Amino acid sequence: MTSKSLTLQVSFPPSVNTYWQFNGSRRFLTKNAVAFKQQVRNEFIASKHKGFDRQRLMVRIELSPPDKRRRDIDNYAKSLIDALCQAGIFVDDEQIDLLTIVRCEQKKSGLCQVRIEPLDCQQGITEA
Repeated sequence: MTSKSLTLQVSFPPSVNTYWQFNGSRRFLTKNAVAFKQQVRNEFIASKHKGFDRQRLMVRIELSPPDKRRRDIDNYAKSLIDALCQAGIFVDDEQIDLLTIVRCEQKKSGLCQVRIEPLDCQQGITEA
């Protein structure tokens, strides 16, 4: 277990609306969702960070959309957080006590930067 922060840069996440496909009553991930999860895992491995095990966390997500369409930014957090958890960065998304989502300026192909760090609620919140 480590206490240092982790910053990852990945592609713009799939919306929760396009994350799942259905075939009758069967639900499964879309090809885009599978590719996104793999990209998050690859970036985590490349970072050589050990993850956060069961620590309490704060997460800052900066989303740079690929175009000017109107978007509900909260629709992108769930797929990203699930991918982070399944990559082994933390054990369960219930560990996140502070979540910040920021819409940034548009980038041609879209971009997402996420910063994860331990949160000690005894110390209070400080800007990094």
